Amino acid sequence: MSMITLKDIRHSYLPLPVDDIDWALKEMSVEWQDGGAYALLGPSGCGKTTLLNIISGLLQPTEGEVWFGDQNVTDEPADARNIAQVFQFPVVYDTMTVYDNLAFPLRNRGVDEAEVDKRVREIGAMLDLSETLAKRASGLTADGKQKISLGRGLVRENVNVIMFDEPLTVIDPHLKWVLRSKLKELHQRVGATMIYVTHDQTEALTFADQVVVMHDGNVVQVGTPVELFERPQHTFVGHFIGSPGMNVLPCDIDNGKVMFAGQPLQIAGTAGSDVKGRTEIGIRPEFVSFAEDGIPVNIVNSIDVGRFRIVEAHHGDDSIKLLVPEGEGIPADGAHVRFDPAHTRVYIDGWMVGGN
Repeated sequence: MSMITLKDIRHSYLPLPVDDIDWALKEMSVEWQDGGAYALLGPSGCGKTTLLNIISGLLQPTEGEVWFGDQNVTDEPADARNIAQVFQFPVVYDTMTVYDNLAFPLRNRGVDEAEVDKRVREIGAMLDLSETLAKRASGLTADGKQKISLGRGLVRENVNVIMFDEPLTVIDPHLKWVLRSKLKELHQRVGATMIYVTHDQTEALTFADQVVVMHDGNVVQVGTPVELFERPQHTFVGHFIGSPGMNVLPCDIDNGKVMFAGQPLQIAGTAGSDVKGRTEIGIRPEFVSFAEDGIPVNIVNSIDVGRFRIVEAHHGDDSIKLLVPEGEGIPADGAHVRFDPAHTRVYIDGWMVGGN
């Protein structure tokens, strides 16, 4: 295992990229610590799989370098990088038994048969496959085949990194939760560096210690799940993380004073006095509440989701969502809301003021 470092990486699928839109990956530098559990999170087309393929060696970047520890592997092919990769759809040999499928990566590298047997049975037990080891893979369900695919990625020891490219796409929703928990447990037991690609925030936040959020070919924030929720560095992160996502509302800033709906707002930090660009405030629904006075709103919708209700209120053309705990009343007329100053942040052109 080793630390993985991406230095000034950029990639385009065009032979002569000219404009910013020509780049599938914008310039980025990222470090992945040895033994960490990471997730690459973002919508389809944001560059997640491109970045994963550059790390694995399936794709050579147009610009920049890939380092494993103190070795520059940019020009090394995938088979020379000592990695394991689990793909979106199960790659399973149906005519082989489950045992032989798990053993294949080890036998292909000439591992002693006694060690093969030890590792196969160990990984089989971790993935609850022990009772099916002697069965042919063709008879398994989709989730059983994906377990084999996961096991093949985990069976080799001392790989530099294990990478998962949306591995739970074909899995039943309930079993997704089971396998996510199992992967987290396996990371703690195996201790290998793992990178998990997904567009599902629940998968990313429950698996990873550090989440890399991508948007339009850019890495917009790297942080823990708590950091992404409490201090989104970009409005996209605020939208993408959380259900519902962060309220993003237009505001005015005059000599450091933040104004919304004609009222001054207290915020976390300072807004600065020389402000140029699009100015907005971001406040998560968890930190908006009804009050005796404050910002006047009209209630337009309320959805009961069990422990609380998601209430949508409007001030003019601006929509404000808030979470109301179960049993707490919702004003019928003349409602007002207030924002928790400790969680109200200012964004200029999408980026948080005072962010990293």
